[in-house]
Amino acid sequence: MTSDQSRRAFLKRSAALGLAGSAMPFVTSLAAIGEAAAAVTSDYKALVCVFLYGGNDYANTLPPYDQASYALYQAARSNIALDRAALAATVLNPVTALAGGRQYALAPTLSPLLPLFNAGKMAVALNVGTLVQPTTKAQYSANSVPLPPKLFSHNDQQSYWQASNPEGATSGWGGRLGDLLQSGNGSATLTCINATGNAVFLTGKTAIQYAVGTGGPIALLNNASTVFGSTTAASTLRTLMAASQTNVLQNEHAKISKRALDTYTQVNTALGSAPAANFPLFPTPNSLADQLKIVARLISVSSQLGARRQVFFVSLGGWDMHDALVANHPTQTGLLANAMRAFYDTTVAMGVADKVTTFTASDFGRTLVSNSDGSDHGWGSMHFVMGDAVRGQRFYGTPPAIGNGTVDDVGQGRLLPTMAVDQYASTLASWFGVSATDMRTVLPNIGNYNSSTWNLGFV
Repeated sequence: MTSDQSRRAFLKRSAALGLAGSAMPFVTSLAAIGEAAAAVTSDYKALVCVFLYGGNDYANTLPPYDQASYALYQAARSNIALDRAALAATVLNPVTALAGGRQYALAPTLSPLLPLFNAGKMAVALNVGTLVQPTTKAQYSANSVPLPPKLFSHNDQQSYWQASNPEGATSGWGGRLGDLLQSGNGSATLTCINATGNAVFLTGKTAIQYAVGTGGPIALLNNASTVFGSTTAASTLRTLMAASQTNVLQNEHAKISKRALDTYTQVNTALGSAPAANFPLFPTPNSLADQLKIVARLISVSSQLGARRQVFFVSLGGWDMHDALVANHPTQTGLLANAMRAFYDTTVAMGVADKVTTFTASDFGRTLVSNSDGSDHGWGSMHFVMGDAVRGQRFYGTPPAIGNGTVDDVGQGRLLPTMAVDQYASTLASWFGVSATDMRTVLPNIGNYNSSTWNLGFV
């Protein structure tokens, strides 16, 4: 076996072991080798995915407000419905009114986002969810078309949202964006950056996610200055870790270590010019705000890092509310709104609000019908897209019928999605610089949809 063949075999086996092909942090998975990108860009753009783990309750995030729709909403979930009077201050008034006089309001604790919607800096995507192809209720009921596997399962739907494949997927659509565009960056390894831990979303076929903590890059050896009390031992160990080896496997491990050490130094040095104290708008305590703060700091030094296209992933857990929804959901939406608003205001202060597009995602929506004092796993949901490049103060997609047993409901108010994640993602990818020719590489199911719906126009 030749050296090249041995190297490829090592990488392939590493992927099978979860070292190179899975959603492992960069410091343990740097072995992937980037290939030539399909697109080269000269400007800067960033996509920021805010993933709400657990399945966000769509009906109390974006409750209907017009009297007829609100009455249906209240009837379906009388014990957990938001009070209509409390929604009067957060009613959304779009540029173009929705058909039939339909109105929506933001949950009261989402009020920090209302000025962004009114200023045209935020849009709402209606009834977004995982699909394989356009699907009607009749087709769903007859099981006559392919459906995402294991609907209503947290792990599988999180994976299908992020990767267009169920749990076990080895690449996500954020990472596949990185595959296409990473060669335009000075350091390909800083294309896909995860501020929250492992996520298949940012793993590409060649691009690898670089993991950062809320304070900055994650160091090998915890950045220890001594080993067994010796600075010489620490320095020697780092030298040995990065030294070239004659054995193929040892040499590949050395390359991984060297790149991790070098990239840590590069990022840490750059962030030295963007200290956390210079980003005062982010609220505490708020774990999502902490993640978005490091994202903002990294964007502020993107030119120093040679980055032109970056995809970021942050998350907030705690959305799986089978009970205590009335007590807990407002807290979660408050954390979300305050973090997103602080992040947007910071991009404005940095002069990059038109270059950064932030969007929400979640496992699935939830049932409209209440389950005691909570809601069960659902399917379609409502999502927000934010930034100065967004064509905001608008709703995109079709407002779903409200109730149990409607044309848009597959049981208990579980929405059958009318906007596929693929279409939501392809719209973002188009803005990011992916051509129609390359779209199938990023989103393997997009060819199941009419090409006229690949870009829904919200950004």
